[in-house]
Amino acid sequence: MSEQIIKTANMDDNDKAQRQLERLQATLNRACKNVPFHRNRIQEAGLSDITRLEDIEKLPFMDRTHLATHYPYGLFAVPLRDIVRIHTAPGSGASPSISGYTKTDLMIWKKMVAGAYAEANVTDRDIILVHLPSGLANWARDYKDGGEAVGASVIPNAPLSVAKTLMVLRDYKVTTLVTTPAFARHLTAHMFDRECHPNELNLKQIILVGAPDDGRTVSELRDSLHVDVWLNYGLSEIPGPAIAHECRYHDGLHINDDHILSEIIDPATDRPVPAGEKGELVLTTLSARAFPLIRFRTGDMAKFLSQACPCGAASTRIEWLAEQADNYMLISGIRVSQTQVRVNLKTALKLPSIGCTMKKSCRSGTDILLISLAMDDHLFSDEIKNLQQLIAYAEETLTEQNGIKVKIRLTQ
Repeated sequence: MSEQIIKTANMDDNDKAQRQLERLQATLNRACKNVPFHRNRIQEAGLSDITRLEDIEKLPFMDRTHLATHYPYGLFAVPLRDIVRIHTAPGSGASPSISGYTKTDLMIWKKMVAGAYAEANVTDRDIILVHLPSGLANWARDYKDGGEAVGASVIPNAPLSVAKTLMVLRDYKVTTLVTTPAFARHLTAHMFDRECHPNELNLKQIILVGAPDDGRTVSELRDSLHVDVWLNYGLSEIPGPAIAHECRYHDGLHINDDHILSEIIDPATDRPVPAGEKGELVLTTLSARAFPLIRFRTGDMAKFLSQACPCGAASTRIEWLAEQADNYMLISGIRVSQTQVRVNLKTALKLPSIGCTMKKSCRSGTDILLISLAMDDHLFSDEIKNLQQLIAYAEETLTEQNGIKVKIRLTQ
């Protein structure tokens, strides 16, 4: 069992709440002192002091628009000289999203990822292969670091084809695969198409990231490959993976309560939901020094699980749901703003208006954004000389802007 889970499991509810309160107070003090954005919002809320965890409900929310507004360094709570790593991701607006880490931040995050590995029974005898899309390159580094922290041999992320990935799994005697549900399904189909029996592999466990279980992927992987499957939850922009992970009982995901304070709210009223009901997951960092988040709206739907976990840990558990609370789409861990996509599509096609629908699709083991664009007179105007070339340009532009593959098809 991971160090973090042991620490939390040995606390009663009062001890855990007191630790969280002390860390929340320290986070707010640091944010108010060093980040004008946080200081102004806390002052506007009229909150002079936090004496209970419940007082956090008096504070305003953060969302992804604030990350774009204060790009690049406006939300950093430490001087740049104290920043040792800067992560950037495609973001959901015109600018990329950015997050910074101090040495202490990286040490804490490495321990969190190592704890998720430990809960998945990964030890120093294992060989880990990380296979994640380019939009989750930051996570790939974190899973490499966390794997090395538990003493495992790690094969870092590499853009290999599914055929060569299968060769690596077999020839390198990989025991643990970290990947997305889409690629895990694609890999399994490729194996059976090539009549590769699971017994030819040393694979023992798959850690799935980037998307919740769709109700069939986890069970199908377990039955087809004879492996154990674990879910990890994180945010693609900030601060990273393994915010929550499954224990050996696979009954919900344990949140790292030492470092993350979680709420679930009704997205329509912004009020906390009754215990056990679903709502939007809101996160506050408790130990992040460089880039604190205060009541950050994730857009992910979840619900708290109130019954005690058989593993004995007292940490908060959630059920991660497939729905989204906002206008974003979750595609292999990358959050895509449908509103921003429409704006960018109009610009790329040089059209005054467009009619389109969007959905997630899977191509060759990769989740993509499929846009169905309605044909109209604008697409056949004299100003558009080469429609096919223009569509290809729009696909390339949107792919680059969002960090995920975009495909456009024309519909009547």
